[in-house]
Parts: sequence; C-alpha cells; structure tokens
Amino acid sequence: MLACKPYYETHLGRAYLGDCLRIMRQLPDDSVNLVMTSPPFGLAFKKEYGNPDSDDYVEWFLPHAREMKRLIKKDGSIVIDIGGAWKKGNPTRSLYQFKLLLTLCEEVGLHLAQDFYWFRPAALPAPAEWVAVRRIRVKDSVNCIWWLSKTEWPKASNRNVLQPYSKDMIRLLQKGYRSKLRPSGHFVTPKFMSDRGGAIPPNLLQVGGNESNSHYLKACGEAGLRPHPARFPREIPEFFIKLTTEETDWVLDPFAGSNVTGEAAEFMNRRWIAIEIRKDYLEGSLFRFEEPELFRSASAR
Repeated sequence: MLACKPYYETHLGRAYLGDCLRIMRQLPDDSVNLVMTSPPFGLAFKKEYGNPDSDDYVEWFLPHAREMKRLIKKDGSIVIDIGGAWKKGNPTRSLYQFKLLLTLCEEVGLHLAQDFYWFRPAALPAPAEWVAVRRIRVKDSVNCIWWLSKTEWPKASNRNVLQPYSKDMIRLLQKGYRSKLRPSGHFVTPKFMSDRGGAIPPNLLQVGGNESNSHYLKACGEAGLRPHPARFPREIPEFFIKLTTEETDWVLDPFAGSNVTGEAAEFMNRRWIAIEIRKDYLEGSLFRFEEPELFRSASAR
C-alpha cells in the first residue's frame, strides 16, 4: 500500500517510522476501514513523547483529522481516545477535547456516531496538588473516546461486543418476566426475555490500565528500552475493532506508540498499518509480536 519501506512487518501488518502526516498522505483515498488511535493529549505539562498545548491542540490536530477522513472508506470509522487536562496553575479543567469534537463535526464534516467514556479505576490521584495535597478535587479517572464517521451509517454491529449476562438477567431468563410498564415509561415486552447471546454493552468502558508483567514490558527491560509511558490496554482497541470492522479489514493507527492497536488487529485477523515518529518506541513495539499466545490464537483461526 505504501512505496516506502516499513520498519517491520508481520503476517498482517506493517509498522512505519516517520511523521504520520507525511506517511498518511501517501496512502490512497478510501483505503482503511478504521482509524483507531490515542494521540498525544493536550496536557499542560510536557511529556517525553511530545504533546501540543491544549490551547493549540485543535489547530494542531486538524490536518491529521482531514487525512483520516480522506483515508477511511464511506462506511469507515475514526475512534480517538483523548484524555482530559487541567489548566496550568489552577484547579479548573481545559475544554480542549470538547472543542476538538465540535470542530471535527462542524468544520471537518465528520459525524459523531457515539461518545464513549473509558473509566480507569486504577488511575493515580492526580494532579497531586489539587487531589492529594489540598484535597479540593477528586482524581481524574475517565478518558473521552470519540467514535466518528464519514457518513451517518458507519459499519458496526454490537453483536460482536456482547457481554455476559448479569446474574439477575440469567435469573429472569430462567424464571420468566411479566410484561409491564416500567416507571421510566418504557413497556417491557416478552421480547425482553429472549436469550440473544449476551448483554449489549454500555458506552462506559471499564478497563484497568495498570499493566505490570506483560511480555512487552519484560522484553523492553531485558533490551534496555524504556517502555512507552502512556500505553492504553489492548481491550480498548479490541472493542472498537470488533464493533466496527470485519476480518481482513484495514486498521490504521497514525500515533502508534508501542503499537497496541496493531497487536489487537493482528490478534483478531485484521490487516493493519502503524505509524510512529520515535524509533525507540517502534523498536520496543516489535516485542508485542513475539508473544507466543498471540500467534497461537492467530494460527488457530
């Protein structure tokens, strides 16, 4: 798909080293089914991987967004994990991620398919000044995840992300439920009692982000490489890959970091492209594809 040589390849994917705007511009129109990414956040304090200031974030992100829109197919999706930020020096919040969402819809012409929220129960009580020292705020444990699309009808199926029924629902399925009008005004019909293979998940995703003993971390330590400091768990891209794509579809992550998205795509038999500007992060991401479990699962399909 690209003329330039990838930094590495797997059975299903290719990882490229370089500026994502330059590389995305070499990809053809309507060539990917899903852009799944977690770009640098607009934080007040700079991180080692580089991040724009929240005041400049929308302007910085717009060229990337226009390329993403060009690249996704008509029924494709763009999913952006974007954490919040505090204003520097005072205990109030930036609105940058909401300004970005409005701009992506009103100026770039994308549609908000659905807003998701990732609850990180193990998040540290930060910023320490306001949360742990002065005790005037609570810890920030939720990331916004914007699911955007080129049209109002992106490809998706919630049947692919069903969750196990709760104990109460299993009991109702076994004992039966009398149809009646609920206090909310909804009338629960007999169809409610059908076993459809699982519960439809909410748009609140609870996933811990406290990875501590993965093959990736161990291998980075043995090789003397610093792991990427802001990895999201594989469950996040897995959820949206399942929701919005089919096997052999193309998944792109232009801010790949340690390439969690590529790992998730490979695991689920999707073709993928990852782009990362830092060589050390991309070098470490290779270890994700050495994990025996990943290839055992892939070869079993």
